[in-house]
Amino acid sequence: MSARAILARLRHGQPLEQADLRWVAEALAGGGLSDAQAGAFAMGICLNGLDEAGRVALTLAMRDSGQVLDWDLDGPVLDKHSTGGVGDCVSLVLAPALAACGAFVPMISGRGLGHTGGTLDKLEAVPGVNTQVEEARLRGITQGVGCAIVGASGDIAPADRRLYAVRDVTSTVDSLDLITASILSKKLAAGLDGLVLDVKVGSGAFMKDMEAARALAGALSGTANAAGCRTTALISDMSQPLVPALGNALEVAEVMRVLRGEARGPILELSAALGGVLLAGAGLAQDVQAGADAIQRAVSEGAAAERFGRMLAALGGPVSFVEDWARFLPEATVIRQVKAPRAGHVAAIDGEALGLAVVALGGGRRVESDRIDPAVGLSEVVRLGTRVAAGETLAVVHASRSDQADAALAAVQAAITLSDEAPEVPELILERVD
Repeated sequence: MSARAILARLRHGQPLEQADLRWVAEALAGGGLSDAQAGAFAMGICLNGLDEAGRVALTLAMRDSGQVLDWDLDGPVLDKHSTGGVGDCVSLVLAPALAACGAFVPMISGRGLGHTGGTLDKLEAVPGVNTQVEEARLRGITQGVGCAIVGASGDIAPADRRLYAVRDVTSTVDSLDLITASILSKKLAAGLDGLVLDVKVGSGAFMKDMEAARALAGALSGTANAAGCRTTALISDMSQPLVPALGNALEVAEVMRVLRGEARGPILELSAALGGVLLAGAGLAQDVQAGADAIQRAVSEGAAAERFGRMLAALGGPVSFVEDWARFLPEATVIRQVKAPRAGHVAAIDGEALGLAVVALGGGRRVESDRIDPAVGLSEVVRLGTRVAAGETLAVVHASRSDQADAALAAVQAAITLSDEAPEVPELILERVD
């Protein structure tokens, strides 16, 4: 077997065998494939695609290119993955709530790149928190606390890490087959009993229309189930930020308001829906509604907040963060209000434009090596359908410099459309895909 032979079959549209894909994954992880050959492989998959069996085989081969965790715990091992949006900090609510309901959640998460934020960056806005831990520490936190939100180690799906870097520079990031294998190879390597997928659609998501979202949800859930992990996908609306804030410390503040019972809103509704699916599938709840109710109780009764605080402390954060969170989060030095230019209803919000405005403030990355300012971002972002008067606040900009604040103010004002008529606001959860 050789790279040339596999690439030739791929170029001519011939199906690849399971052994071919396993050889490619091992060669990617072990350095047996050059960058040129890896790029040719990615382009071939992007142009010709894989059938369902090939997609499953590639996913499993990439999963098995590194370490696959197994667990001996007195409860199911569950996880959630989101395809990315703005103001989306569900993981910080859902993971500790699931732990409070008897599940174990070793959540291997990522960093922000482009207009969407990263879960690890949000956690590391808390002073002292370090999400890069060794396997032994991951196991210890997961067993002791019930949840651990951490970054992937170098031993988890190394074939994906190599292929993803090549895809980024060969314009093959948007291949449905490669997206599916990339996401699931890392998630399945965590040794899960159940997985729920939050596939976003709308202006703040990577998938802008329902057709693309359905295709991704079907590919992800079908592949994960075929690989032996019980998986359901929910398609959720991302035509506006999930919480009224974008930026790492500002989103953590919103999470704490929810966990402390000071706010509810769409983030709690979506967390309950996703958690209900997981708890019912794992036998920890009688049905999805009972599971959703259990998540709501874990939050309202403070059990989720207690788990969250213990997890932060185990990752190096302050032991009293939950009790006095506002004292610890960093704050920006320049604060500006974005004013409505006229009266009207909030008819549309360009979520991607808001996310890019936060990136320009220093709150996100254009390339992986960019450093993040955890304090900057947007808060008090208006909701779709809200009636505002001229001069009323549409959002608040948090910046480190006045010139950056001015640029963000203009960008945010351009991203929010006002109209005389009230718009039809989409439901938060649009479809379920098993």
